[in-house]
Amino acid sequence: MGCFACFDGGNREQRREQDRLASAEARAKAAEAAQRRQEQFEKSAAGRAARAQLQAAAKQSTNSNKGEPAL
Repeated sequence: MGCFACFDGGNREQRREQDRLASAEARAKAAEAAQRRQEQFEKSAAGRAARAQLQAAAKQSTNSNKGEPAL
């Protein structure tokens, strides 16, 4: 059986290339879907609230220590 493995070499490489292309296509579709979900979230009320909360936290962190040593 071992000597017949060399006859399938071309088919194996072709299958490997097809798998690689299918994986790349699946990754691209997943990235597009994630981008759409992110855009929908940013437009939603929850997304706007989350952005406002992050901005408030960033503003507070920059103003919290006014040259005083932290304990």
